[in-house]
Amino acid sequence: MLSVTQKPEQSRAQDAVADQVLDAVLGCVENCGWDKVTMDDICAAAGLSRATLYRLFPGGREVLFEAVRERELENFFTTIRAHVEGSESLEDLLVNCIVVSATELAHDQHLAQMLAADPGNVGELTVSGLARIIRVATAFVAPLTDSFIPRRDAEALVDVMVRLVISCYLAPSESFEFTNTDSARLFVRTFLLATINH
Repeated sequence: MLSVTQKPEQSRAQDAVADQVLDAVLGCVENCGWDKVTMDDICAAAGLSRATLYRLFPGGREVLFEAVRERELENFFTTIRAHVEGSESLEDLLVNCIVVSATELAHDQHLAQMLAADPGNVGELTVSGLARIIRVATAFVAPLTDSFIPRRDAEALVDVMVRLVISCYLAPSESFEFTNTDSARLFVRTFLLATINH
C-alpha cells in the first residue's frame, strides 16, 4: 500500500526536477545562445550531476532540447487558448489568436526559432518544424471554433494564421502590426473572414 501512495509523489518529484532542468536550459540559452550551450552548462545551472541529467533525459543534448521545445510549444498554445476561450464571435477569436501569439513571439527572441526548429537544428526555422507548429495549433485552437464554422474551415484558418504570424515575426509587415488589436482586426475582416462561407 505504501508503494502505491509513494509512486505519485516520486513521479511528481521527478517531474519537478525535469522542469528545473528545462528551466536551466532556457536560462543557459538566454546567456549563451542555442549553439553554445553544453551539458555541463545545464548541469551547473540546474545544480545536478551529469548522471542525474542523463537519467532524466537519456540521449543527451538533442533529447533535452526536444523536451524543452515540446514544453514551450504546449505552454505557448495553452497561453493562446486561455485568451481565446469563450470568444463570442469568430472574429474576436481570430483577432485574439493573432494578437496573443504575435505578442508572445515579440517578447521572446528565441521562441519562434525554438518552436519551429527540427531536433538537432535548434536555431533555424524549418519547413518541417513549421508543420509541427501548425499541427499543435490546430489541436489547441480549431476545437474552439466549432460553434462558428466547420472544422475543415477552422483547420485551414489556423494553417494560414500560423504561417502569417511566423512570417510577420521574421519579416515585419509595413501594412499590419499583429500585436495591435485594431490592426489585427482589420486584417481578419479583410483577408480571413472574407474567405469563409457562412
